[in-house]
Amino acid sequence: MSACYWIKRRQAQEGSVKEMGRVLPILFNTDMVRAVLDGRKTVTRRAVRYKYNNTEMKMRTDKYGTRLIEIQKAIEGETHGKNPDGSTWHKLLPYIEKNPPYRKGDILYVRETFRPLSDHPAAGIEYAADWSSKYFENSKEPDCCNRGKWIPSIHMPKQAARIWLKVTDVRAERLQDIDTLGCQREGIDITGNGVIKRFSTLWDSTLKKKDLALYGWEVNPWVWVIGFERCEKPEEG
Repeated sequence: MSACYWIKRRQAQEGSVKEMGRVLPILFNTDMVRAVLDGRKTVTRRAVRYKYNNTEMKMRTDKYGTRLIEIQKAIEGETHGKNPDGSTWHKLLPYIEKNPPYRKGDILYVRETFRPLSDHPAAGIEYAADWSSKYFENSKEPDCCNRGKWIPSIHMPKQAARIWLKVTDVRAERLQDIDTLGCQREGIDITGNGVIKRFSTLWDSTLKKKDLALYGWEVNPWVWVIGFERCEKPEEG
């Protein structure tokens, strides 16, 4: 690809080329929805997912800028080795550039656990985050008022969303680079000791068991750090 292509791509990613923000969904669990509503959460971290096996994440800097890539791991005898004269041969390792799920300027609607107030289509919606944790746990089944079962956040349609966010910043870093201020912006209570531990426990709790080996706290994976602010629902175009 030409240098012109890469320059234009980098300009677009850095905001030099103005693009209309996309409207995309983002999922939060009920506790984090409460933190967003309270103004305590203004950042979220999402694991940079591997696309292939036998690869690793690296930051690469060249004349086109610095970017996160997924590159094939070096394997003795397959990607490098010794020639008969003692010199070393190397095969060019294939890689792909990693792109964040969101970019600056995107508008996000928060998917959260919800349920209809009744079977009537005009009855309205209630949200699990508006219930205390105790009452939410005791209200998972339909009640005498014909409320339906709680619907998982993944199934929330855009029309039911009440929280809208605008992405203000996106960057890549290692998970364990987070500090106390970063934990606070994630909505973590920073009073007392063990702040990082509280965040690491929360992080691992959001992962499936099979994903802990790749993206758990102890692995220190690369993550997208996504900053946001509350905004109004955009007008339908």
